[in-house]
Amino acid sequence: MTDQTAGTAPAGLSPDEARRADAAHTGPMLAADGTPLKKSLARALRRQKLRALALIAPLLIFVLVTFVVPIGDMLLRSVQNGIVADTLPETVETLSDWDHDGTALPGDDVWTAFYIDMWFAVERKEHTRLGTRLNYELTGMSSMFRKTGRQVDRFDTDVYGEQFVALDPSWGQPQSWAAMLDGPAADALPLTARTWERWKDFNAEEGDKVLEEDIPDFLFTALYHDLTHGAEVEGVSDRLSAAKAAAAEFEPVDLSAQFADADEDLGNIDVWKTLQLYSPRVTSGYFANSVDMQLTPDGIEARPENQQIYGILFKRTLFMSLVITGSCILLAYPVAWLLSNLPMRTANLLMILVLLPFWTSLLVRTSAWKVMLQQQGVINDVLVWLGLVADDARLTMINNQFGTIVAMTHILLPFMILPMYSVMSTIPPSYLRAAKSLGATNWTAFWRVYFPQSVPGIGAGSILVFILAIGYYITPEIVGGNTGTFISNRIAYHISSSLNWGLAAALGTILLAVVLVLYWAYDKIVGIDNVKLG
Repeated sequence: MTDQTAGTAPAGLSPDEARRADAAHTGPMLAADGTPLKKSLARALRRQKLRALALIAPLLIFVLVTFVVPIGDMLLRSVQNGIVADTLPETVETLSDWDHDGTALPGDDVWTAFYIDMWFAVERKEHTRLGTRLNYELTGMSSMFRKTGRQVDRFDTDVYGEQFVALDPSWGQPQSWAAMLDGPAADALPLTARTWERWKDFNAEEGDKVLEEDIPDFLFTALYHDLTHGAEVEGVSDRLSAAKAAAAEFEPVDLSAQFADADEDLGNIDVWKTLQLYSPRVTSGYFANSVDMQLTPDGIEARPENQQIYGILFKRTLFMSLVITGSCILLAYPVAWLLSNLPMRTANLLMILVLLPFWTSLLVRTSAWKVMLQQQGVINDVLVWLGLVADDARLTMINNQFGTIVAMTHILLPFMILPMYSVMSTIPPSYLRAAKSLGATNWTAFWRVYFPQSVPGIGAGSILVFILAIGYYITPEIVGGNTGTFISNRIAYHISSSLNWGLAAALGTILLAVVLVLYWAYDKIVGIDNVKLG
């Protein structure tokens, strides 16, 4: 290093003058390369941090991609509901002003918007997805949208086009529509202008040119609706003024009757209440359903008692997971004690037997329990042979909670043994001998000396087993029947069978919240710092 403070004070100066002169020549300390020492140190620390970050970057990216992103996507799906607004934009906008508390169906403006939206939805094949989504909330919506979609293109709305073209042939030319709606007429005809833009976008998606296509019936329907619902076209265009005057005498088309002919369910006011209720892009309906509630126009209400299943499943999942964890503790503790106190050669042999289930397929182990526990299975046959059970009164040990508890205890037992063994193997045997030499009985020495030191292993194994048990679904699905399944089985059903991913995401979010709350409670009561793996 170079020190600019080095030097000798000029002769004849007092000590104070020498210090001031020395300070006047003092500058920042420099490194060997001439840069300020402080800057050089900061740069070296920054390089060390970047190297450390580069080492953990692959793991960090892996966690983000496989853990954080899926959880974030699950949280988003549990409240996401944009399909109604995206598929029926005009209907959602006009339906927002409809009074759902009344007994009257929506007015002509809603039926017109619904007709236009359904045409585009059918062409894009989006109406079936919308029906599937709304069918979760009101049974029959899926078939209603499919039936209506097959009839929309056959409605009698072509009479509007015939009457406009008869009034002025230029109405049949797309060039005249483009010229009209690119000018001030777009403000006077809002529904027609928006529909024209959607028509252009649709043709662009299909690779067609809008000016080469015939004017569709729904555009004439939108134009008729605007002209007969107070469109101010005076001074905008003589052709529009003439069309407005003539439209009052046109033969109208009752769209509500057309839709009723397509499917009579569209005359059910509950259908329109459901559409209005689930038109927002964010909904609490999934979470309401996951706690046996339902979203209604009047707020969240409890479902009928015979439809409340998720509360039962959550309680059953927590209860059985705790029972399985307790069973694993009772069975694993003596095994772990033996492994930690036997000679190394014998302990290694027994450890192979503990690890042996990991080398066998989960489905094979579960299926084996199904064979053993069934009424004509091995266990019942042995009990009958011993005379403990009558042949006509064989025990029912499968397709219930007992079967799930037995099978899952066997599957998860190694996850309890290993943490216990790793902690017990670090407890010196001399502690027990010392306690006995001081007069303690075998039980007192175990309970007052040995057991407290093994508690961290019990805590680690309990957390591991409980979290694994609460999310299991393969084993309960095979051996649980109707009374031994978990909430995870219902989540799997909604993901793979009913395709109600929003409800599955809501159930998964609640399950995640329950686990986090229990983890927090465990930390407060026992303390995570007391959990050790050896």
